[in-house]
Amino acid sequence: MRLSAVSTIFLACLTISGCTARGEREAAQASLPSKEMTSSITKTGRAVPSVEIGETVSRVERQQALAVAMPTDIRPEAFVPSSQGGGDAPVPLQRPLAMLAPSNPIPRALRQQPMQIYGHRFRDAKPINFGSSTSPRKLAVHGVDVSRWQGEIDWDTLRTQGANFVYIKATDGGDHLDPMFKKNWRAAQQAGLKHGAYHFFYWCRTAGEQADWFIRNVPREAGALPPVIDVEWNGESSCKRRPSREQVLAKMQVFLDKLERHYGQRPIVYTAPDFYRDNLSGELLSYPFWLRAVAAHPSKVYPGRKWLFWQYSGSGVSHGVDGKIDLNAFHGSEQDWHNWVASSAH
Repeated sequence: MRLSAVSTIFLACLTISGCTARGEREAAQASLPSKEMTSSITKTGRAVPSVEIGETVSRVERQQALAVAMPTDIRPEAFVPSSQGGGDAPVPLQRPLAMLAPSNPIPRALRQQPMQIYGHRFRDAKPINFGSSTSPRKLAVHGVDVSRWQGEIDWDTLRTQGANFVYIKATDGGDHLDPMFKKNWRAAQQAGLKHGAYHFFYWCRTAGEQADWFIRNVPREAGALPPVIDVEWNGESSCKRRPSREQVLAKMQVFLDKLERHYGQRPIVYTAPDFYRDNLSGELLSYPFWLRAVAAHPSKVYPGRKWLFWQYSGSGVSHGVDGKIDLNAFHGSEQDWHNWVASSAH
């Protein structure tokens, strides 16, 4: 039986509508949230940018592709000012935030000028005798790492006490932002400290999601120190997963590669003795290491491993900060420090 022209057109529209609806359902199914979640962090409403916790890597990668054509003056999510009277609480933009230009670029001429090195004036609530020849006091350049737990910091005082650099806690997993990150980052910059950011890695979340979260919140700033991945076993975490050595290395490589592509700097690996023994001994030899060794020199705790930074105390005491603070030292002379800073700049 022959159909009229109107009937033919009506049937064609129904067919197209059905295909479109089916295509939308398939796309939604393809972007289901990852089952790997960060569940050990209690989020606080104000401090964490509103991002879908289960945001998938594929979705973020699609956003990154779109972001290339966007204006380059967009700031990372942690640095977007609040329009709701929330003080320093970060408010996310509605547009993709990856592949962005530096938020506060430092003039090239200024970056080329070596900064003054302040001598070690820290004290230690639990001092350790590392030996006269291997004492951290023998090293010329000291610094600190901080997070929300240090509270309000007098950065100018802390710097004159011997903090020539600082690593600032930025992110955990794929959904948590340290609520003091933005304030600490800006204040350290204003005080003239060389500064960088670190990410605490979770083993119950995909590496790609974690890298994307870090990139969304940490500026690609001229003169900043290379980013750091903090890898360790955390007995206090609700994530009890301990992947195999092969899985650990594979996850780390995904994270390291994404950060290196974005920031143009080789990331630094921070670790502790037990995690190193289980996963990193003899591995990742082309990456700089930051080693925690608070009871003995790194050469004894990590035999054969070259290192860039040594975290020698978790009980440091200093003017400029209340409570304890982690103390670190750079492996080299003042000139070595200036050379490394210049070579690692992007």
